[in-house]
Amino acid sequence: MDSSQIAKQMIDFQKSTFDNMYNSMVMLQDHTEKLASTLVEQATWIPEESSRVITQWTETFKTGRNDFKVAMDDIFSNMEQMLTAEK
Repeated sequence: MDSSQIAKQMIDFQKSTFDNMYNSMVMLQDHTEKLASTLVEQATWIPEESSRVITQWTETFKTGRNDFKVAMDDIFSNMEQMLTAEK
């Protein structure tokens, strides 16, 4: 096995590990969002403005995590391209 194959396997492993971690994080955040939404809906004492802030906050988290995923996918893609370009 040459060094580029070993490096490719390492990158594939890291990408797989990242994807699994990311998917776990998404599931946890989605579950937390559902819990927060239920709490806000049932808690009539929470002002409407606070409800909007919580909704905006969850949307900001979603946007941030999606941007992070796109950036990481680009990094892994660039790393794979670098390995294939060396041949």
